[in-house]
Amino acid sequence: MLPADFPYYFCGLPFRPYQVGRKLKWLLGLGDIRPVLKGVYVDHRVPDSQQLRADALRLLTPPEAVVCGAAAAWLHGIDTTALGPAELVEAQWTREADDTVEVCGLRVLSPVASAVELAMRLPRPFALSAVDAFLRTGKADLWALRAASAECERHAGYRQGQEVLRWADRRAASPGESWLRLRLIDAGFGRPDLQVPVNGPRRTYRLDLGYPDRPVDGRRLGLEYDSDAWHSSTKQQLKDETRRTELEGLGWHVISVRRTDLWGSYPALELAVGGFLCQEPRLPRRW
Repeated sequence: MLPADFPYYFCGLPFRPYQVGRKLKWLLGLGDIRPVLKGVYVDHRVPDSQQLRADALRLLTPPEAVVCGAAAAWLHGIDTTALGPAELVEAQWTREADDTVEVCGLRVLSPVASAVELAMRLPRPFALSAVDAFLRTGKADLWALRAASAECERHAGYRQGQEVLRWADRRAASPGESWLRLRLIDAGFGRPDLQVPVNGPRRTYRLDLGYPDRPVDGRRLGLEYDSDAWHSSTKQQLKDETRRTELEGLGWHVISVRRTDLWGSYPALELAVGGFLCQEPRLPRRW
């Protein structure tokens, strides 16, 4: 690892692999540089920023091009997969775009145009989490998205885009909550409520998702997405268990959902939810 006062590689500017040649793997192995997006690297001490992302994309796109797709969302600060650091963004660009903005001197699809494009083109779970993120950050408005989407009726993916916009919700606090909501909708349980408040004697709890209007024997169903980043330590798991016990006392049955419950073909989540709601889930899973 480089000392703090060692000069930055390429003065801290992003660079292409050919600029360091065979030293690339060695520098990556030492941790002296890190990837910014596919095919572009930077000194590991340079913090992530919108300017850095724009400079990195500028190395891979023609001067007259418009950045689009997941790269445009990334430049706007939206993570389109959230699956981990190995999921690096690829530069995507077009010369045919009307709704554009300038970001750090780079032409890019506007947030509204980017959200509509991703709603139609990304796999459904990622499309929903991306649109939710655009809404949550205030970079796009649902009514503006619907108006822009109406102009794409003859484009590929229009039907999926309409479905994604139908279920989009700015209250989703993370991609995992968006994926969980889509799982429940696909299984036929209907649209859950988000950020459900539960009043206790000393505090108000807030559940990620729930069905407050569908009580079963006086109890209601809530679901919480426990991400690996915030719910993996023993201390946090004990805290989560205490919280679920307190919610049980308030008449809520809470199902804890991890990433492994959302991906794959085994429908344990749907069976658990269906068992509580006394409803047969729609199977097999669509994704």
